[in-house]
Amino acid sequence: MYLRPRTVDEVLQALATHGGRILAGGTDFFPALGDKPVTGPVIDISGLGGLSDITVSNEEVRIGACTTWRTVAGASLPRSFDALRAAAREVGSIQIQNMGTVGGNLCTASPAADGVPPLLALDAEVELTSLQGHRRLPLRDFIASYRKTLIRADEILTAVVVPRTIEGPSAFLKLGVRRYLVISIAMVAAILEIHPDGTVKQARVAVGACSAVAQRLRALERDLTGAVAGPGLGALARPDHLELLSPIDDLRGTADYRREAALTLIRRSLDSCLDDASVAEA
Repeated sequence: MYLRPRTVDEVLQALATHGGRILAGGTDFFPALGDKPVTGPVIDISGLGGLSDITVSNEEVRIGACTTWRTVAGASLPRSFDALRAAAREVGSIQIQNMGTVGGNLCTASPAADGVPPLLALDAEVELTSLQGHRRLPLRDFIASYRKTLIRADEILTAVVVPRTIEGPSAFLKLGVRRYLVISIAMVAAILEIHPDGTVKQARVAVGACSAVAQRLRALERDLTGAVAGPGLGALARPDHLELLSPIDDLRGTADYRREAALTLIRRSLDSCLDDASVAEA
């Protein structure tokens, strides 16, 4: 059964009546099938109005769940979203960026989902909608484990909501065996808010592809806060800051290599934030 509702209410009614799987851009949905045919009801939400808009206010940025990565990459957003825009340009190929959606990237819950570290660093929340209404969850709680989220069978993800709690330059870096169409070995998103006195007011650092779920490095963030925002800031990142990560050995690299790569990317991303801050001040 293939259903193509015209409104969110129709989607929710279809879920309540038939159950089924949600289809948006399809860039994860169809590859996951392999050689298997589609079974069970499919509810296509790609044509829904209102779920592909980005709105910016003084309090928050709201990204509709069906917003494509191509749209995110070209959007006019605050500087703290530069890491997210950079990640959008790294998602698959241009064709995938044209079809793949922000909501789909999060619901897939891949450890190597490019959108997750930048959104974690932004303290993003997900908006989940059912016939009973809306609820919000922090993204850090929504992705519960490998390929698992806390979305219920009667819910759809309708938006990603980012409270504007940090302002400043941000950066996203990833390592793979090639530039595009690659599963990351490691990826990092960083944001720095710099105090007028030249010290770090706030720091956010998130690492993906090095654990079952992307992680914020809270200890590193605390150590960066109050430090002089100048040359050598990246060197404050130490191996012990990565102890909560649990990288694996696979054909792309060993766990030790992933840790070393993540540390290098963290240092480079922090230095990149400082470079962007200097350009903005010039």
